[in-house]
Amino acid sequence: MTQRAGQGPSALLVLEDGSCFEGSSCGAPGETFGEVVFNTSMTGYQEVLTDPSYTGQIVTMTFPHIGIYGANAADVESRGVFAAGFVVRALSEMSSNWRAEETLGSYLERLGVVAIEGIDTRRLTRHIREAGAMRAVLSTTDADPDSLLAKVRASTSLVGRDLVSGVGVTERYVWGAEAPPECEVPVDTGVLSGAPRYRVIAFDSGAKYNIMRRLAEAGCEVTVVPPTTSAEEALAMAPHGVFFANGPGDPAAVGYLYATLREVLGKKPVFGICLGHQMLSLALGAETYKLKYGHRGGNQPVKNLLRGTVEVTSQNHGFCVDFGSIGPLIPEDSAGLEHDAGDLGAWVRAGVAPVVRSAEHGRVQLTHVNLNDMTCAGVRALDVPAFSVQYHPEAAPGPHDARYLFGAFTRLMDGRSDIFGARDGE
Repeated sequence: MTQRAGQGPSALLVLEDGSCFEGSSCGAPGETFGEVVFNTSMTGYQEVLTDPSYTGQIVTMTFPHIGIYGANAADVESRGVFAAGFVVRALSEMSSNWRAEETLGSYLERLGVVAIEGIDTRRLTRHIREAGAMRAVLSTTDADPDSLLAKVRASTSLVGRDLVSGVGVTERYVWGAEAPPECEVPVDTGVLSGAPRYRVIAFDSGAKYNIMRRLAEAGCEVTVVPPTTSAEEALAMAPHGVFFANGPGDPAAVGYLYATLREVLGKKPVFGICLGHQMLSLALGAETYKLKYGHRGGNQPVKNLLRGTVEVTSQNHGFCVDFGSIGPLIPEDSAGLEHDAGDLGAWVRAGVAPVVRSAEHGRVQLTHVNLNDMTCAGVRALDVPAFSVQYHPEAAPGPHDARYLFGAFTRLMDGRSDIFGARDGE
């Protein structure tokens, strides 16, 4: 492809509907395929790139200037970059931060990430919002849009694919006592004051390191296990609680993981984040569906129906739980109201956390709702000790409004029912 004056070689981003965006390469040369999505965070691009939940996705940053503070070994959230490709309006050639160890451009090139700059990311984002997330190809080696369109239409969709098996750890390890497998740089394991009070088994379906840090800071000794670990193996380790992490792909395709969670339910307290939320909901009898363009960014508003407060949250998911599919509404546990259990906007307006009945696991309460589109953002089982949220309380990147949830998990392991009753630090 041709070399542009003062820029990298030409690059093309072609979507499966035929849309074509021309720009310049700002990472490694090559060609990559994935679902094109957008993230609205203004910072945290390195954490985004190394979040395993972005496996199979080409990430577009809506903030126009990316790379201003460079890249370093301390900000990684996993053993490497998992995003399939990277799209920005303008990549900074300078790193204006004392923590920077290299520019973002050199980081992308060194780790083999195909990236493009110089395109109208606002136009691309608006197109995704209107047409939905779709397959795309990003190439620095093929300059023919028709050729790339044929390739992308022949590529595989995320729907129905189990991506978890390719991102989780393959060997068990103890967070803080052993280095995470395959991680080539030292990892900040967080601060644990005193001896751990809880033993937690964490199923790694693509977990971010900051989740483990927050669990450790909450007083947990965390044993990280592969996603294929059986319930029998996990329970044999005599944990006080079991955690199910975030991860990529279609939750309905990871049947083995929610089957394991179903076996753990009622035997040990369970906490799930993102994919873990979907796993718990599926185990409770819910159905999941694909969102038009997903929720990705550090500014997603979530209503906590139990506290009556709004949290600004970090989110990254393309699939969602249909709360109303879990089972019939229990009006007497829902302030006597008889709204449609699936009409989450009605429950937000009423300020009530509705309760439905799961065929196998009893009462399930809607605890959190995404206020942008009134979708399910959190549930709690009332007759077995389990809860989950469809966002990242550990942030990295993002705000800290939801860190109280790690304290809620410890209260659940203490056998308390008022797990959402105290704020972080109380």
